[in-house]
Amino acid sequence: MGSWSGHGGGAAAVVLVVAVLVTWAAAGVGAIGANWGTQASHPLPPDTVVKMLKGNGFQKVKLFDAEDGTMSALRKSGLEVMVGIPNDLLTTMATSMKAAEKWVDKNVSNYLNDGCNIRYVAVGNEPFLSTYNGSFLQSTFPALRNIQSALVKAGLSNQIKVTVPQNADVYQTSTSKPSDGDFRTDIHDRMLEIVKFLSDNGGAFTVNIYPFISLYIEPNFPKDYAFFEGAASPIVDGSATYTNMFDANHDTLIWALKKNGYGNLPIIIGEIGWPTDGDVNANAQFARLFNQGFMTHIATGRGTPMRPGPIDAYLFSLIDEDEKSIQPGNFERHWGIFTYDGLPKYELTLGTANSQLQRASGVKYLEKKWCVLKPSANLNDAKLPDTVSYACSMADCTSLGYGTSCGGLDTRSNISYAYNSFFQKNDQDDVACGFSGFATITGQNPSTGTCRFGIMIEVDSAFSWKPQRVKNNYLLMLLLVIVHLCLSFS
Repeated sequence: MGSWSGHGGGAAAVVLVVAVLVTWAAAGVGAIGANWGTQASHPLPPDTVVKMLKGNGFQKVKLFDAEDGTMSALRKSGLEVMVGIPNDLLTTMATSMKAAEKWVDKNVSNYLNDGCNIRYVAVGNEPFLSTYNGSFLQSTFPALRNIQSALVKAGLSNQIKVTVPQNADVYQTSTSKPSDGDFRTDIHDRMLEIVKFLSDNGGAFTVNIYPFISLYIEPNFPKDYAFFEGAASPIVDGSATYTNMFDANHDTLIWALKKNGYGNLPIIIGEIGWPTDGDVNANAQFARLFNQGFMTHIATGRGTPMRPGPIDAYLFSLIDEDEKSIQPGNFERHWGIFTYDGLPKYELTLGTANSQLQRASGVKYLEKKWCVLKPSANLNDAKLPDTVSYACSMADCTSLGYGTSCGGLDTRSNISYAYNSFFQKNDQDDVACGFSGFATITGQNPSTGTCRFGIMIEVDSAFSWKPQRVKNNYLLMLLLVIVHLCLSFS
């Protein structure tokens, strides 16, 4: 997929950062950030990721929790940090002031005193999504209020602000015009409660905007409107003309805020991006077109019709995560501008500096071996489908299917892909390439032009989550042996 360019070395990285900083400062553009998620079976070492962020000109990072490995690596990095509180902690934060104070002390004051440049605390992540069935409607605002109070008590409320990243579905328009925008009727009062609180405490409204999702949900959505090259049929709203969905969506929020008396509240784009696999519209070409279009769009510093000026944004996301839930769609594991092992998926210029993405340095891989279907295996064997289903349920087969990077594989290669995914995820353990005798280990790379059969990377032994991962892997090994025996005797 795309171009996997080599690392340019320390001097080149310094030149790159300086060039990007100077270019963006001259344009009057807000710093560009990246979302750093860690739902991966074999995550890159945190220090490596921080070097990637800095070497590629990112000036800030958004986290979804306060995991010690990531926070420690960000110490003295100079990167601005938005640290997140997961949704499953909202009830605790909402009902216990003591818990909120303890969280701030451990996850904010502790790292701040040690050189971590924390600027925001994100209380929850898209807590009002309809798929949560109202689980966090009661707890989000009380949690926000208690975290703010804890920051005040710690003497940090002037330098660290609170926010609540929301999905763009918290507001809507009854027509296609942004000027008809308002917050959803079912959560209108709750949204105003949060908005007023953010305004009163100098916070910002964080919103995640995804034109890709609109295209995914509605096949008839005008594709050119999702990008930044000028829509064939722009939306005219009074004196404003909208040629792309981002501007229109953003300004629908501005109108919703304005109608309710908060038209000047700062806006942060918490997530924006395009996936590269798992759907017919998710590929490296579209991802580059969208992300480069967005970067070029905001590099002008002009903003949107309703909010001229710099746009504060975090690209989603930095690195692919193979353990994310695929309930929204198979594309969920493919949002990264880098692969799981830190390779750029496509050319992308951040800002207007003439520089390309730099790969992660010092990445260590497991052996060059793959698990594949034996050439002698009978495709009509009744036991075969169960082994494939098991492999995919325990590993990652989201690159298989119509319109995906591995969608052109034949039946045998499809099965091999599934087997290898499980084999690699379980650290190339020989037991993980059994599959009732259908599989074998090979040193010949089965990758094709568009489909990459990956080799997993080594995991840093210092990771605080590795013991649990290893424990889980051996449990999987035991389960695989049981499945193998069951299939053998069936």
